[in-house]
Amino acid sequence: MNQIKPLLSIRFMIFNNEDYINEAIEGILIQKTDFPIEVVVGDDFSTDRTLEIVKSYSNTQNITFKILDRKPYDSYWKVRKKKGRIYNFIDILNNCEGKYIALLDGDDYWTDPLKLQKQVDFLEVNKECVICFHRANLLRENNSLSLHPIPEISDFFEFKYSDLLRYHNFITTSSVVFRKPIKFSIPIWFTKIPFGDLGLYKILTLNGGSIKCLNEVMSVYRIHEKGIYSKFNKKEKDKNYLTFYSIIYPILSKEEKQIVVKKQEYKIENLSKLKYPKFEWKQYLYKLYLSFRYPLKS
Repeated sequence: MNQIKPLLSIRFMIFNNEDYINEAIEGILIQKTDFPIEVVVGDDFSTDRTLEIVKSYSNTQNITFKILDRKPYDSYWKVRKKKGRIYNFIDILNNCEGKYIALLDGDDYWTDPLKLQKQVDFLEVNKECVICFHRANLLRENNSLSLHPIPEISDFFEFKYSDLLRYHNFITTSSVVFRKPIKFSIPIWFTKIPFGDLGLYKILTLNGGSIKCLNEVMSVYRIHEKGIYSKFNKKEKDKNYLTFYSIIYPILSKEEKQIVVKKQEYKIENLSKLKYPKFEWKQYLYKLYLSFRYPLKS
């Protein structure tokens, strides 16, 4: 019997999420949709019980789990070792068959059972929209819950990629559903960037198309010490941004390039002052070094 092709795929990226994975999966299973869903699970060789817990869940009438088969020293493992953690992101996307793709990490979770239905319905009607996201709550380790802030721009519900560069990446990953391009391929430069989500949003908006926000809170973004980015200090985060700017600069629009030039100058200035707070001449030399280390070339 032939399986019905899913309308939506969930890119479910997991790694050592044993403490949170049940909540993430329950958020998937509560979804009520009139279309089939596949959950494409990419485990990045967890050393805890994360994968075991995922395997304990069964398919439902509308939801099918597709756990990518990976073993140490297999072909995936060899490429992953060369390209790093970002390859998990890429490999899951390449295995998604749906017309739409929802993003979810193993430490976040969805709270609205109609989340996916609402976003797919919105994308079906709004053909010019390529990325649909929504508001989210932030959950900190002390269990405090607060609304994740987004910039107050003239049109609250519509954004451009330049807004993500000008302000910050205010889109929580677990809030995103995007329309998969007909010819969807991940470019080589993507394997080198430190921020997979920001790189993906640029790929999706390269040929136009809008980014729109639904003004409803439908997910929770968890902030905790085991999170991938929580371990980075201010210097490391700024250097990651300099790497990102240098790699993505050639494909940016004129407006986006102007923003990145200013952002780069600001971060280089800050890094030089942090490294040499008392020596201006050393700051100057370090700024030159960083400018050569992270060039902006068209």
